[in-house]
Amino acid sequence: MRFSVDRLDHLVITVRDVEISASWYQRVLGMEREAFGEKLRTALRFGGQKINLRPAASDQQDWSSSHNAQVGTMDLCFIVAVRAEDIVSHLTECGVTIEDGPAPKVGALGPITSVYCRDPDGNLIEISTYSR
Repeated sequence: MRFSVDRLDHLVITVRDVEISASWYQRVLGMEREAFGEKLRTALRFGGQKINLRPAASDQQDWSSSHNAQVGTMDLCFIVAVRAEDIVSHLTECGVTIEDGPAPKVGALGPITSVYCRDPDGNLIEISTYSR
């Protein structure tokens, strides 16, 4: 039977330090931290999705994930419901360096305005808004 994907449930980011990364995503992006599984892994919940934080030192037996997972290789875009100017202001207040933007881009649903920064592991984080 043929099927099509409905939505993204979660993704896994390989990080150097789970505590530092979890704290950054909570403080800067407002995500909710949760522990899950028998080994109390760390996840960050937002909307109907979550990000699981995989320690770089973990082995393949503990995590069913990429054999080549590298720290700092992700490029993630998050949608927020505020103006681009508010994104810039918030990042500045959090002490986060803005790499680029606000800049017009094209998102999954049409035109967006994006601001770019990096998380503690060097992953490129795009924070975007569909609002004008």
